[in-house]
Amino acid sequence: MNQNQQTCIILFAKFPAQGMAKTRLQPALGIEGAAQMARRLLLHSIEQAVATGFTIELCVSPAPTDPCWQALGLPESLHWSAQVDGDLGLRMLTASQHALQPIELKNFKKVLLIGTDCPSLTATRMRQAAQQLEAQDSVMIPAFDGGYVLFGFKQVAAHLFSNIEWSTASVAKVTQQRLAELSWSVALLAPLPDIDEPEDLQYLPNGWLDGY
Repeated sequence: MNQNQQTCIILFAKFPAQGMAKTRLQPALGIEGAAQMARRLLLHSIEQAVATGFTIELCVSPAPTDPCWQALGLPESLHWSAQVDGDLGLRMLTASQHALQPIELKNFKKVLLIGTDCPSLTATRMRQAAQQLEAQDSVMIPAFDGGYVLFGFKQVAAHLFSNIEWSTASVAKVTQQRLAELSWSVALLAPLPDIDEPEDLQYLPNGWLDGY
């Protein structure tokens, strides 16, 4: 099994439904514009993940069987799974455990967890993160807002995902404290911006706001 086949990127995504997607951007972009931005962020994130050459699992809500996903024309190379019920921590823990199970057809050595909110998270940065796991137990790319845009590891522990106040400014710091408690080494890469609030729009790639 080569290096690419040993690494799985699990991309957590919700369908970019109008009125329900990127609602905090609605004051700047409107309801339709916020949904369009959510769709663009999703497609860009998938494109960059696929470009790494790693196995890509799209962990989605609603479930992969929902017809809404057919409208996006996503790459056939994607693997699909449904997000479990529960908070973000339980969803990430469950997906990670499944990916790292040593079964014959799926023997991943590294898992990278990402979302769809960071257009700066390029294929190159994902590959650099995976490379860090050659020497480190874990790797993290923090977000400007105190969360993280990528979290990777070679084994998984529930302690990293339980009793954390998600979507707060303490997520990355608390997770790093948990890593220290587990005596896991961590490679911290340069922070990147998520696109959640109107003031985050300044971090979009050139041309993304044309037409809004």
